[in-house]
Amino acid sequence: MTFAPLGDSAVVVTLGQSIEVSTLDRVRAIAAAVESARAPGILDVVPAYTTVTVFYDPVAFTTGPTSVYEHVVAFLRERIEAAERGWLGLIGTNREPKPTAAKTVEIPVCYGGEFGPDLEEVARHCRLSVREVIAQHTAGKYVVQAIGFAPGFCYLGGLASALHTPRRPTPRPAVTPGSVGIGWQHTGVYPAATPGGWQLIGRTPLTMFDVEREHPSLLAVGDHVKFRSIKPEEFAAWK
Repeated sequence: MTFAPLGDSAVVVTLGQSIEVSTLDRVRAIAAAVESARAPGILDVVPAYTTVTVFYDPVAFTTGPTSVYEHVVAFLRERIEAAERGWLGLIGTNREPKPTAAKTVEIPVCYGGEFGPDLEEVARHCRLSVREVIAQHTAGKYVVQAIGFAPGFCYLGGLASALHTPRRPTPRPAVTPGSVGIGWQHTGVYPAATPGGWQLIGRTPLTMFDVEREHPSLLAVGDHVKFRSIKPEEFAAWK
């Protein structure tokens, strides 16, 4: 475990060098530990891949003989070590705070045509038929490794190596919300109309991010995702 500054108001806690399920579980557990004992001045806790990034307000920490950064690192180290001892030293009770249980979300996708304008290009690149691309994409067992780029944009690990496809040489200025794309070893869903360079193979009628919901993002780090192929008629009926 290492600590490193990110600018003058954030600390990156790195827990490993490779993306593995065990590391991601540890990332989620430590993020939950910091959240459960969040001190005044801690602004946000962001888990992703092999890191937990903690954003803080430098003014909120009295430093004494140490710098603000050193003070924050000591604060985080104490909570993380207590969490990894079994939580009790952190909260002083017999109740163990845990990360929110990972859920499994099925995402219906209408593949190809106007919904997935790059599907045939992906098939050509992978030397597969369109049907084989759809079959492999829906057969995958995916896990949310990070949320970023735009609110609710999920980076899903678990894409079959046969489907790895480079991003488009020129990004689109605006991608339709719900578009499902492939960017090298990742697949994911665009939650809003943003620029994007991933290869678009389909679109879901689900709303991936909604500020009116209690939890705006449909997916969280650690969640599992399963894609299901639907027809255009089902897509239209869903709306």
